Amino acid sequence: MMEQALFAFDNTYARLPDRFFQSLPPTPVSEPGLIRFNGGLAQELGLAVDALTSREAIEVFAGNRVPAGAEPLAMAYAGFQFGNWVPRLGDGRAILLGEVMGRDGQRRDIQLKGAGPTPFSRRGDGRAALGSVLREYAVSEAMAALGIPTTRSLAAVTTGDWVARESRLPGAVLTRVARSHIRVGTFQYFEGREDVDALRLLADHVIARQGLESLEPADRYRDLLRAVVRGQAELVARWQLVGFIHGVMNTDNASVSGETIDYGPCAFMDGYDPEKVYSSIDARGRYAYCNQPGIANWNIAGFAQSLLPLLATDRDEAVAIANEAIGDFAERFEEAYLAGARRKLGLLEASADDATLMADLLDVMAANDADFTLTFRRLSEVERTAGETDAALRQGLREPDALAPWLARWRARLGEELASDGDRAAAMRAVNPAYIPRNHLVEEAIRSAVDSGDFGPFDRLVDVVTAPFDEASGDERHAAPPRPDQVVHQTFCGT
Repeated sequence: MMEQALFAFDNTYARLPDRFFQSLPPTPVSEPGLIRFNGGLAQELGLAVDALTSREAIEVFAGNRVPAGAEPLAMAYAGFQFGNWVPRLGDGRAILLGEVMGRDGQRRDIQLKGAGPTPFSRRGDGRAALGSVLREYAVSEAMAALGIPTTRSLAAVTTGDWVARESRLPGAVLTRVARSHIRVGTFQYFEGREDVDALRLLADHVIARQGLESLEPADRYRDLLRAVVRGQAELVARWQLVGFIHGVMNTDNASVSGETIDYGPCAFMDGYDPEKVYSSIDARGRYAYCNQPGIANWNIAGFAQSLLPLLATDRDEAVAIANEAIGDFAERFEEAYLAGARRKLGLLEASADDATLMADLLDVMAANDADFTLTFRRLSEVERTAGETDAALRQGLREPDALAPWLARWRARLGEELASDGDRAAAMRAVNPAYIPRNHLVEEAIRSAVDSGDFGPFDRLVDVVTAPFDEASGDERHAAPPRPDQVVHQTFCGT
């Protein structure tokens, strides 16, 4: 049968006890239509590209067919949402079809997002609006191209059905790929039920899934905690270095695999503002750009608390182990952030004042509403000797001369190293993107698709942001910041 050629499933999560999930198939839709298929990702996963562009495959991506070997299920989890404990969340509009092994030997989930109601939907419709699917596809693939750990988008399809949000909107389904969909909130779900057996099963599953099974048995759970601490610290450092704001860093949106997950009201900053918030549901700025490292640390503390029964039989000893691991977060974050900052500034060697140099640049940028992405990209073109190459960088500031003292310090710092201007510029261009999925371009693509069924702007946007470091003639508008009338002030969750 055709379905047998689509995925070679080997499902480990479905072998866990029933209380970990609810088994159910996706809910069929009226008229599936392919928006975009990610052939490059399919090849990485060792999938048959031709088979996955067939009509039968589109039916699978829409949820109208369950492919051979799939064991569809909705995962159970809980979480702290904006700091408030919710004991039962779970996949309310997503269904895990199963797991596949990629060409690299890494196991990955294949999940449908927007596949219909589940027992965890909490009176929701279980569907996804077209706009939210397009946003997640574009932003997640841009993140992957930037080298930031993330879930991926394999396919997006229209459904032929409408969903009710603030208005009636066309529906869509996203086929999402992840190293794992297990969250901090998955552990908290069983912690809240005082189900230590389930916590142990889940921890053992994650250890095996993430290739940590070689750890010393007595230390396996401590080392799992340390691995998650490290992954989250390095992930959020990478977010900060590209000006990305997740928008909803609840513990149910924190992946223990260290991937960016659940692209709701996310955004990349235009003008640099450390207190910037885009999410329409974050009224108090809990998840502002500057708060992301601290929130990640808070989430990690919640993960550590859920592991206490596994860390040691004596609670005081377990708490000491947890606190030690949590305490490593700040150091791990600072190490990752400073290493990335040096690369963005074109510094090949470490110096004690590099953190201050980066911080002072950001202060000038904030005071001048400088575009985050363009400032670093233009800095890549500035030569070691002051001159005409400074012009574009100066034009991006409210006060063109505001950066002059900093540039003098930066040039003096470059003088401590031997790299040529050409080599340094090339290295900087390799880490400072020319293109990001700018909010106004994402909105433009969504409006074109929703209002007129034209996916051309979406396809062009994805093509550009998945080659973020390679400037090309004709793509200038994708690099430019928004005009005042194009600025997007709020982004929305889509549920």
